[in-house]
Amino acid sequence: MRVAVDISLYPLREGYIEPIKDVIARLQAHADISVEVNRLSTQLIGDYDCVMQALKTEIQPSLDKDHQAVFVIKILNADTAGF
Repeated sequence: MRVAVDISLYPLREGYIEPIKDVIARLQAHADISVEVNRLSTQLIGDYDCVMQALKTEIQPSLDKDHQAVFVIKILNADTAGF
C-alpha cells in the first residue's frame, strides 16, 4: 500500500532550525521514499513499510538530541498524486 505522510517537527528550544534541517536531510537519504519539503511540513511518499521504517529510524535520533520536541504526523492511505 502506498501512503503519504505529513510530518512536522517542533523542537522546544532556541535554535530550532538546525534540528529540523537535520531530520529532513536524514529522511532524504532514504532512496526508497519521496521527500517533499514546504514551509509548514515535510511529506514522505512511498510504500507503507518503507515510509514507516524511515520514520522509525530517523525520529529517535531527533528525540535523543532534543530532549523536548514534538513530532506531528498525519498518515494518508493513498499517494497524493491526483489530489
